[in-house]
Amino acid sequence: MPKNKKTEWQVGDPPISVVGDQFCNPYPMELMVKRKVINFSKDHYQVVDPSGNILLQIDGQAWGFNRRRVMRDPAGFIVLTMRQKGIRLKRKWEVHGGESKDKEDLLFTVQQSSAMSLKTSVDVFLAENSNIKKSSACDFHASGGYSNISFKVFKSDALIAGVGVTHKFTWGSYCKGKYNFRVSVNPEVDYAFIIALLVMVDDIENLC
Repeated sequence: MPKNKKTEWQVGDPPISVVGDQFCNPYPMELMVKRKVINFSKDHYQVVDPSGNILLQIDGQAWGFNRRRVMRDPAGFIVLTMRQKGIRLKRKWEVHGGESKDKEDLLFTVQQSSAMSLKTSVDVFLAENSNIKKSSACDFHASGGYSNISFKVFKSDALIAGVGVTHKFTWGSYCKGKYNFRVSVNPEVDYAFIIALLVMVDDIENLC
């Protein structure tokens, strides 16, 4: 969990590679994430760099239980699959590499920190620490979301990524499902991991 004193992940710090080393860059990254509802049950996220090059795309179900979202690279290959687990007061997701459901391909688990808080927050457990009931501490923590205007990801007390909404928040645009995020990823931090967390937190917030 984040402590009162915050630091930031900087150049020279050890890489944070969760999805893959290819998503870690030795310099800060500024990305744009665009969300658009395709129809009543599906939505689409597109991640682009400052030059407009597509880096990642995420498709999946916007409504219903046991939802599934798939992240693809620019060539269309599946990077990871996010699956919501059952009907719970506090939402839980499991993220596997590729299309797998196998335990050995589990990358990380995401558990909503509190079902009653006005600010969405989640605890993140890596595969080797994924038994949430027995774990004493999470590996990462994320909080915020679109309606909170910002979203931050921490490793212990160190900020590893921050997200801001690119325009003034309105419930109209939020409920229409069309809005953009500006994502700042610190050096040597896995941006595919950060984007996956953003999508899952955004999903928890989508009440319209």
